[in-house]
Amino acid sequence: MPVASIPLERSPAVQYLLRIADTCLILAQRLGEWCGHAPALEEDIAMTNMALDLVGQARALFTRAGQIEGRRAHDEDQLAFLRDERDYFNATLVELPRGDFAFSVLRNAMVATLLKLLWERLASSNDGEVAAIAGKAIKEARYHQQHSADWVVRLGDGTDESHARIDAALKELWRFVPELFASDAVDEEASASGLGPAWAVLREAWLAEMGAVLDEALLAPPAESAFLSTGKHGVHSEHMGYILAEMQHLQRTYPGGVW
Repeated sequence: MPVASIPLERSPAVQYLLRIADTCLILAQRLGEWCGHAPALEEDIAMTNMALDLVGQARALFTRAGQIEGRRAHDEDQLAFLRDERDYFNATLVELPRGDFAFSVLRNAMVATLLKLLWERLASSNDGEVAAIAGKAIKEARYHQQHSADWVVRLGDGTDESHARIDAALKELWRFVPELFASDAVDEEASASGLGPAWAVLREAWLAEMGAVLDEALLAPPAESAFLSTGKHGVHSEHMGYILAEMQHLQRTYPGGVW
């Protein structure tokens, strides 16, 4: 009999850490879909390695989130695989379907830039465990950012076909940028407590770094959309359920199974 979902502690600190962990986990799931399908063997390996880095970051944050849940104290596997959809708090951007290679590398560049800026701030968190996680994750995020940005430039300043594809990806993905920097009580509490920065304070630095990449790629960022996605609040796109159905199948079918 499939195992039931866990009851989640929704304190601001737990939600704040899960927003980051879930964003890493779901992007890793999308990157894993490139295994065996990337346009070159080197990229097949690179995509898979970046997915593994993100899984490692998610695992560390799940463990810390479970520790501060209090009496429930769920472990990393429970938090990764046994929550209901509404209890995942990833940015909607990462749950969108894999798309073509241009779509994936641009999304990677966008998310890696955000994570790099976030980890840099989290390295001075007043939570020693979170600061230690950030210290390691910064190096990985910098590599992810550089690798994906190189591809964005290569495609944007390449053939007519590659430019058209990366431009189409930009128009689709940019609609989801406002959610990344929308402020709310969870962010405000994390900032006030010293746990970590509100994502909103990263907006200008993120726009500057992404703007430099897009400029080199001969791309112009679209005007900011009035559309505001809500994955960070647990209200997801229609794609999230399909990801979770695949991701959670083994853990729910064979409770407590380990490698």
